[in-house]
Amino acid sequence: MRKSLYETDEAIMEGIRNDDERALAHLYKLHFPMISHFIINNSGTDDEAKDIYQEGVIVFYEKIKSNSLELSCQIKTYLYSVCRRLWLKRLAEKGRYANRIEDSENYLSLEEDVPQHEENERQFGVMAEALDQLGEPCRTLLEDFYIRAQGMQDIVEKFGYTNTDTAKNQKYKCLQRLKKLFFTSYKPEV
Repeated sequence: MRKSLYETDEAIMEGIRNDDERALAHLYKLHFPMISHFIINNSGTDDEAKDIYQEGVIVFYEKIKSNSLELSCQIKTYLYSVCRRLWLKRLAEKGRYANRIEDSENYLSLEEDVPQHEENERQFGVMAEALDQLGEPCRTLLEDFYIRAQGMQDIVEKFGYTNTDTAKNQKYKCLQRLKKLFFTSYKPEV
């Protein structure tokens, strides 16, 4: 399997600085699925996701080319924050966002947004580890209920519980175990 020239963020940025179109093409493919998922799950379409991602990549590209970007996070985090802000602004313009956003002053600055996103990613990682440690049947039960949005009756049938009250009780116990595993592993950054 051939490795990409652009496996690191530094290599991508260097490629862009050197006008290597392959770096930009690689960047386009690399993080689009994350942005597409965010936009589609927040009242958007695939075409809107492509537009927003292109705008976000252009912001990144222009800052790299002008040497005005001091990146203190991963490119992925930076693009997510830029695209998120662009999408919220577009939603406000289209009136699809519950709270009207009058101007960019209401947004957190990008520098404030990035650490929060990185902290969220860290928490998701700790939660994934806690789920791995949880074991079966608790892991599947919680995933079925919270992620796959299955009803209690479906869970009763799948796991062979006698009734929904028994399933709810088991779900509660599993959730308590998961919380204990999470908070044993999670150490907030000070």
